[in-house]
Amino acid sequence: MSVDLLIHNALLVATVDSHRREISGGWISITNGFVSEIGSSTDPQPEAIERIDASGCLVTPGLINTHHHLYQNLTRAYPPMTTSPLFGWLQTLYPLWRALDEESAHVSAWVGLAELALSGCTTSTDHLYLHPRNGGDLLSAEIAAAKDLGIRFHPTRGSMSLSQKDGGLPPDDVVQEDDEILALSQVAVEKHHDRSHGAMTRVALAPCSPFSVTKELMIRSAELAEKLDVRLHTHFAENAEDDDFSIATFGCRPFEYLKEVGWLSDRTWVAHCVMPNADEIVQLGAAGIGAAHCPSSNLILASGIAPVVDLRNAGVHVGLGVDGSSSADSASLWLEARQAMLLAKLRNGANASDARMALEIATIGGAGCLGRVGEIGSLAVGAVGDVAIWDLTGIQFAGAIADPIEGWLRCGPTSARDTIVHGKLVVRNGHLVSSKVDEMLKTHALLSEKMQNFKG
Repeated sequence: MSVDLLIHNALLVATVDSHRREISGGWISITNGFVSEIGSSTDPQPEAIERIDASGCLVTPGLINTHHHLYQNLTRAYPPMTTSPLFGWLQTLYPLWRALDEESAHVSAWVGLAELALSGCTTSTDHLYLHPRNGGDLLSAEIAAAKDLGIRFHPTRGSMSLSQKDGGLPPDDVVQEDDEILALSQVAVEKHHDRSHGAMTRVALAPCSPFSVTKELMIRSAELAEKLDVRLHTHFAENAEDDDFSIATFGCRPFEYLKEVGWLSDRTWVAHCVMPNADEIVQLGAAGIGAAHCPSSNLILASGIAPVVDLRNAGVHVGLGVDGSSSADSASLWLEARQAMLLAKLRNGANASDARMALEIATIGGAGCLGRVGEIGSLAVGAVGDVAIWDLTGIQFAGAIADPIEGWLRCGPTSARDTIVHGKLVVRNGHLVSSKVDEMLKTHALLSEKMQNFKG
């Protein structure tokens, strides 16, 4: 019996499975969207409807992006933000983001997810916390974009309930009342959340941050997530401003507040996690929390270097995030993996991290954040057929023959040659399979200009 797809002749298959198998000359078969068999060069290969020759290539699980704000690519590299830390940066951009509507949410999501796919990403989250009044159903608009591209998608129904009049940062017309947020969150889960094995769409609840929502909303969101059996996401301990605000407003550090509102559970993954102290790191690990590490964004906003090595050692599921394209600008998960490796060395010492650690963060660490270990983020029989194929030939890889995984991350920059989601090619030979690229970029340019000149 034939399989749907056979990837063969790989220089190396890095499975990132429970045994961390690395198979020289390996091959992978995919049937009905799932990995059906993995073998070495000496194992007989099945007949296949489609074959992909991976000669000279490293084959890895598809990378997983655990934190993003897709709409922000409409204000990418916006000049005023380059000189402001987090709070000032937000106050500069919120007035422009008020222009977000269904069309701009759809197109920005399409472009952002396409960019991620080119970097070997097969699964992405999105923290969509901005819902301008009369903006429409933004979550459905971006889910439609992911379906059109064929990307596995974990959008979050985000929220803000504290505007400037309440002591928050955003304008009044991009926040909602707690009851409305919770009702719309339940509708979003009921409409879009797929609980089946190998699901392409799952939804989480995601109040933006403790400084942009009420304490009651944090508590009730955790209760609703428990009731609906979905995950929770928020910004957490992002920088010194975050710490100072929490102490001044709540009388405690962000970790204590997270615990107080009922979020210290294995249902939760947080974004950034730059500022936890040693005791908090231990407790985060004991709770089974996930943390989305966003190295480029943390650098651009001068937020600090997250204690990734210490978090992993404590048992925290550390994943990787490109963050919004107005703070990280380049939505390349390969670039973030490289940054993660380098920053961990800088913080903890030259021997504290390597390319394999970064690959784990970008794959199974992300699966841990999303509660899907064994399903996504590794190449094993029964796991989803999400694969990235990386060409290690050419000038930038000349001499990198000792270790393909180290060569993959230390040389470059590089993009995926092929990106496969649920057994279907999304990127082939370095180009998106979709025929809509030019159309989407043209529309995106118009929408970006509209947003950056928004005066409403």
